[in-house]
Amino acid sequence: MSKEYLTVSALTKYLHTKFTRDPYLRRVYLTGEISNFRRRATHQYFSLKDDNAVISVMMFQSAFSKIKFEPEEGMKVLVSGRVDLYEKSGRYQIIIDTMQPDGVGALYQAYEQLVKKLRIEGLFNEELKKPLVKYPKRIAVITSPSGAVIRDIITTTRRRYPIAQLVLFPAVVQGDDAADSLVGRLKQVNEDGNFDTIIIGRGGGSIEDLWPFNEEKVARAISDSKIPVISSVGHETDTTIADLVADVRAATPTAAAELATPVLSEEIVKIKQYR
Repeated sequence: MSKEYLTVSALTKYLHTKFTRDPYLRRVYLTGEISNFRRRATHQYFSLKDDNAVISVMMFQSAFSKIKFEPEEGMKVLVSGRVDLYEKSGRYQIIIDTMQPDGVGALYQAYEQLVKKLRIEGLFNEELKKPLVKYPKRIAVITSPSGAVIRDIITTTRRRYPIAQLVLFPAVVQGDDAADSLVGRLKQVNEDGNFDTIIIGRGGGSIEDLWPFNEEKVARAISDSKIPVISSVGHETDTTIADLVADVRAATPTAAAELATPVLSEEIVKIKQYR
């Protein structure tokens, strides 16, 4: 019986088709350690490994530009993508479209990376901090419309300085959509231009819960704000990057409202004394 000999090209094309059509390979989720990473100007090529195996990884620039940390050699990550066969070399690889740190330790590493980067750029410098308006007429509050944060701010402001107008800008404060929501609200308040102070924040939670306030886009939006920003994120022991870049950091929502407003009755007494 005669044997049919395939060309190398024919075999690799056949395998490529198999890889492309296999539903289990069109979307895979992997955890591994970054290896052979060298930052490139366009697409990124590196490896993922564990104790027993290594696989090549390719990430298009459009996907890489969306990740929220700086990959480093040895960092553990979670990725998703598809398996692909590069016909010219006959090598298979994972083309990934998402990547995030794996575990709390990796999140802290990403946090320290961004703190170092922004500190070098000068975003935490005291001379960049804008002074708060002493007698604010309108205060924008960027937070969740439900929960204790907005209630505490309203209660404290009404008690201290009821002539100030509080305007809530509802925002997503947790999850994948939170960073874009916070940035959008900061831009909206600044475009309005009719506010004296911004309070931005949320209640306590884990580092994963608070992570949107550690994202670079949020930090830069706070830094770019023409209106003074008071940050109140998590508990007093939590320090987010939003806290570091804000003009003033408040330990609690109540403290944020106290920093934003004087006590009206005391100001009236002062005025009477000067007469």
